[in-house]
Amino acid sequence: MSPRRLVGIDLGIASAHTVRVLREDGSEVCRRRCWPRRDSLQEIEAAALAGAPPDLCLEVVIEPTGPAWLPIAVFFTGRGHTVYRVSSAQAADLRRFLSRHAKSNGIDAQTLARLPLVDPDGLRPLRLSDGDAASLDRRVRATDRLTRLAAEHKRRLKDLVRQLLPMTPLQGDLGKADLAVLERTGAHPRRLLAMGRARLTRLISRASSGLLGEGRAQTWLDAAHLALELYGDHPALAFDDRAAEVPDEVRQRRRSKKGSKSTKQGGKAPHQVHQGPATRARGAHTRRPSPEPILTSDPTPIKQVLNDLKERINVRS
Repeated sequence: MSPRRLVGIDLGIASAHTVRVLREDGSEVCRRRCWPRRDSLQEIEAAALAGAPPDLCLEVVIEPTGPAWLPIAVFFTGRGHTVYRVSSAQAADLRRFLSRHAKSNGIDAQTLARLPLVDPDGLRPLRLSDGDAASLDRRVRATDRLTRLAAEHKRRLKDLVRQLLPMTPLQGDLGKADLAVLERTGAHPRRLLAMGRARLTRLISRASSGLLGEGRAQTWLDAAHLALELYGDHPALAFDDRAAEVPDEVRQRRRSKKGSKSTKQGGKAPHQVHQGPATRARGAHTRRPSPEPILTSDPTPIKQVLNDLKERINVRS
């Protein structure tokens, strides 16, 4: 049986990490606690390799606990060791078998250290992205998070409006005109009626660049009339309080969508979107100029960067 050193690390969020180091036969080498500092992790490395062959690589097993896994992975992979990042479900089954009813950080760390022994085929070495691949990975994750956040605000916004206006005009996507109405009135039925058809029409027409007008305004007014007919002055509605939440949700949704769009375009660096100067004159309705291709700071076209990444992945596999 070839010598191995298996390192299970139960990651702490606000506390120290708990470490168990095992040999290839499952016997224990040492128990330690560490922090995400270079000197602390070097102590763990030295303790784990004590008495081992000089060219032995550690097998480090961690769970993806929030952001705490990244410093551990960066340190040990950078030192030439193998790192496995396992799912919580993988560790949970073995933990239940080993510990029965008990649960502690030490048991969790030992469970992780044993996984390469009991389920070697279920582990895959972690490969950290580098360079453009790492940047692309972060942008994709940020875009996904902001897109989900924008969708959450959209659902919340529609739910609030449906409470205030049961026959809500918001049946599909939220356009600029509807958002302008919500930001101005909060979907409060009395505020909608107080604006009147003429003022509401001007607001909608201006927000939609003339695409919508009196018809859409009347839809909002009809919904306001029907809401007051149904609710009357019932105190459970708390119109003012519910309506006060709507403009906040509108602004939150705009920020989320703006952030998602900015992340997709890459922000200012390393990817930059270059456009020509604005040509819209005051009061003139001109077509927005087409954007030029997205450029990296090389400047290499983004399509070429993606092709290079695909080639690297194919070479590694």
